[in-house]
Amino acid sequence: MPFFLLQATANSASNYLPIVIQIFFALGLVTLMIWGSDKLGPKRKTSDKLQNFESGIEISGNARQPMAIKYFLVAILFVLFDVEVIFFYPYAVNFRALGWEGFTAVVLFVASFLAGFIYIFKKGAMKWEE
Repeated sequence: MPFFLLQATANSASNYLPIVIQIFFALGLVTLMIWGSDKLGPKRKTSDKLQNFESGIEISGNARQPMAIKYFLVAILFVLFDVEVIFFYPYAVNFRALGWEGFTAVVLFVASFLAGFIYIFKKGAMKWEE
């Protein structure tokens, strides 16, 4: 029997059964690992382990102090320009099939992000000394 006759012809709920089974197995495995580590793992609570950890730095002062917006701005800009790279993958995979039209689209895409980068650079978003 040819393979195409074995495939479902209509989009039905039975087509999604393997995905649902995989999700249940994944959730079951995660639940089992978390439960197993809780039940089988050692439980030694000392004052050092119960203290907050600040990346190796001694705790000093209140954690509710205002923080410079520069940290958040740099984080958001990093995410923005990092996600930009993800959009290059489809072009890199299909660059021959897309031809000059695809190349033009990618050049316009890069130009728009370059214009944004120049704008934030001129606005002083990358200056730390202020």
